[in-house]
Amino acid sequence: MLDFVWNLGSFIVALGILIAAHEYGHFYVARRCGVKVERFSIGFGKPIWSRIGKDGTEYTVAMIPLGGYVKMLDGRVDDISEDLKSQAFNEKSVYQRIAIVAAGPIANFIFAIIALYFMYLIGVPTIKPVIDGTLDNTPAAVISVKNPVQIKAVSGQNTRTWQEVNLAIASHIGEEQIVVTTAPLSMQAGTSANTKDYTLDIRNWSFDPEKESSIAAIGLQIYRPQVSPTFSQVSSDSAAESAGLQVGDTVVAYNGKRFDNWRSFVEVIQASAGEPLQVTVRRAGEQLSTTLVPKVHQNAQGKDIGIIGVVPTQEPWPEDVKLQLEYGLIDAGFAAADKTWQLIAVSLKMIGKLFTGDVSVKSLSGPISIAQGAGNSATFGLVYFLSFLALISVNLGIINLLPLPILDGGHLFYYFVEVITGRAVSEKVQEIGFKVGAALLLTLMSIALFNDFTRL
Repeated sequence: MLDFVWNLGSFIVALGILIAAHEYGHFYVARRCGVKVERFSIGFGKPIWSRIGKDGTEYTVAMIPLGGYVKMLDGRVDDISEDLKSQAFNEKSVYQRIAIVAAGPIANFIFAIIALYFMYLIGVPTIKPVIDGTLDNTPAAVISVKNPVQIKAVSGQNTRTWQEVNLAIASHIGEEQIVVTTAPLSMQAGTSANTKDYTLDIRNWSFDPEKESSIAAIGLQIYRPQVSPTFSQVSSDSAAESAGLQVGDTVVAYNGKRFDNWRSFVEVIQASAGEPLQVTVRRAGEQLSTTLVPKVHQNAQGKDIGIIGVVPTQEPWPEDVKLQLEYGLIDAGFAAADKTWQLIAVSLKMIGKLFTGDVSVKSLSGPISIAQGAGNSATFGLVYFLSFLALISVNLGIINLLPLPILDGGHLFYYFVEVITGRAVSEKVQEIGFKVGAALLLTLMSIALFNDFTRL
């Protein structure tokens, strides 16, 4: 229940901020173009707060926080006096109307830059994309890894973090190949010595983003510090707890074999789903033996594996693997703009692959997934919440630019037709377009909501 309240609160805060940025874009440019704005509303439905500003605009916060709007004086829907006619939206030139409508999505892109700017000023502690191996029979199997190496670029796009690697790989789904550039960890930043390029054949590669990341699907094994067989966590109602295992226990042997390494131990557990497993642990200087029966769990490939519900003690991350993304006042702006451009490019690629069928509609997310993402990012701290806001803001801006008549992109399409033909699109055609656009948008929202519920 507490998680639900936290996620909901984070979602409302995030959506309120992004809607305010979007609508302010429309509001600001409309006022600059001399259009009278009658209402600026965050949310729909019954107002829970409202006031009239000195400029005559009613500022409102409404009960349903799933959108917002800027109500402008418009002769097509209002009876307006002759002295106010010059302040009506429909009386403005087509180029002014284009500027007003486009200002909303543009404001979302600007907001993303601002959010990332402050994120980079504060600093983001993260981990370099380092691998210590690849999986056989996967596209990444061609990469030779004798010692841990860092992924420096994916098809020419520099990658500093695992998030950037994940986005870069995912954006190539449906293509024929990916070029992965690696370098030793000791290589100095900015040099190209000792880098190696590997061409990965991905013609027969696909993955389900609901079940695994593009990193795991393509066969990259993420480097992690050594782990010791001492339990740092034992989940409640787990097979380990049922067997009497506790935090602080150290695995000594299993099935009569002395403990070798954690990966081998995990492989035995996964292969023993529902079957008894003899485990010996050291506790307070004494050795204790117990029978452990791993619970059956279905992995990303739909295969039944065993799990026991414990977390080992992990050694600290080496200093040469840690990374602090932090910039000064000027450089943070360039980094934020570059990151925003990358997010825009990847988002456009993924939308295109959605329509070509390279990406499944199952990858669409709705308000429930967004709420969970808002809650999770807020839990990790301000810099992660800012990163989340930037990502959602970019996506909100791009979605609004889609040429669906009910969205900003649809209005822009009509205005561009007007620029080309010299006359406005007829009200009847626009009305039909709005109905079709509403139906398509409702379909997409229904699919996204369905996906959300199946993920719960």
